[in-house]
Amino acid sequence: MEKKLICIRCPRGCELKVIYDNDKKIIEITGNSCKLGISYAEDEIKNPVRIVTTTVKVEGGRYPLCPVWTEKPIPKDKIFELLLELKKIKVKAPVHINQIILENFSNSGINIVATRNIEKE
Repeated sequence: MEKKLICIRCPRGCELKVIYDNDKKIIEITGNSCKLGISYAEDEIKNPVRIVTTTVKVEGGRYPLCPVWTEKPIPKDKIFELLLELKKIKVKAPVHINQIILENFSNSGINIVATRNIEKE
């Protein structure tokens, strides 16, 4: 199998080409200008993860939504599950920056935290 990626580990943005087998064993990586490109490609093929940023509803706050994010990257295949879970959540104002909104998402040890203060209305 072949996958093309743009490396985001440094400002260069190298265009990578990764050839790998059905077991995700990497056969060849080309296009990288440094070792960071190799580790990026390996991570993207074997275990892609992302920091997720979104919003949750706020009840009784100055603003109706509060921005949140994952404290650490989560597996890419868990993003949709996380968004569905956060859609159900409504927090009461006041909300404080770094307040845990969802603890230990899907037993991953990763918390979802507020990224700004929301005062009461």
